[in-house]
Amino acid sequence: MSGLLALLDDVAALARLAATSMDDVAGMSAKAGSKAAGVVIDDAAVTPKYVHGLDPKRELPIIWKIARASFFNKLVILLPVALALNAFAPWLSTPLLMLGGFYLCFEGAEKVHHWLFPRADAQVEKDLDVGDPVHLEEKRVKGAIKTDFILSAEIMTISLAAIPEGTFLLEAATLAIVAVGITALVYGTVGLIVKMDDIGLALAAEGRSGLGRGLGRGLVKGMPHVMKLLSIIGTVAMLWVGGSILVHGTHDLGWHLVYDGIHGAAATVGEGGFASWAVTAGLDGLIGLAVGLLLIPAVGHVMARLTGGSAAH
Repeated sequence: MSGLLALLDDVAALARLAATSMDDVAGMSAKAGSKAAGVVIDDAAVTPKYVHGLDPKRELPIIWKIARASFFNKLVILLPVALALNAFAPWLSTPLLMLGGFYLCFEGAEKVHHWLFPRADAQVEKDLDVGDPVHLEEKRVKGAIKTDFILSAEIMTISLAAIPEGTFLLEAATLAIVAVGITALVYGTVGLIVKMDDIGLALAAEGRSGLGRGLGRGLVKGMPHVMKLLSIIGTVAMLWVGGSILVHGTHDLGWHLVYDGIHGAAATVGEGGFASWAVTAGLDGLIGLAVGLLLIPAVGHVMARLTGGSAAH
């Protein structure tokens, strides 16, 4: 009996430990996921463009193809690589984060540049010319998977950097939860967004009440504005997160001037409140925009050298 009681006590202790570990994993997953929010918003804002101009019946299958590849990218490729780097070369974390920060700044600034100085792009016009739907779908899916891989790498790197140091299994479980949760959230939201106009059309045509039909018409008319708003939010989020990564990265590498200046400015409006956060985020975003605008001609020059032509920006 004493042996049985001791065994039950051990089982209870293990259960408490497992529950505590799950609480830790859930808490760390939420924290890590929130750190990657800017990239997630941009991912959700970017993806719907890949089904533009295709048969509406193919929209959800295309999104599922991209989502399936995203799960594979995060769980099979990026998660083991991130854990290995964290275990054997943790000093690479900050440079890799900063590399991703430069990418986010460039992408965000390029969108701002196109808004301010719109130009016709022959490649974009060619892409929007549907032509062979099967070939276009394959091309779009490949492009989306490539973009998703870059964004996923940034999400996993940011998430890993946000996880407090712990056991290997705890870090792996946290990253896996972040990967699955973010991918499901992004592509579930994207699926809802791209089908919202179809839902609106169905309500407008078959709604049983005037309110339902009015709601359907509102959805159809409102979705283009929602997509435009998502694009703006995604761009702002990219610049904010990218700038913040660079500011914190330079601080971690020993150059404190920009970091101290931003936090000094934020401290003048209060400690820890919304105003302080807004000042910090705003200055991070301005730095992200400035860095990105500087990168545009540099990246264009490099791409022109690689392709033997001129890059259009």
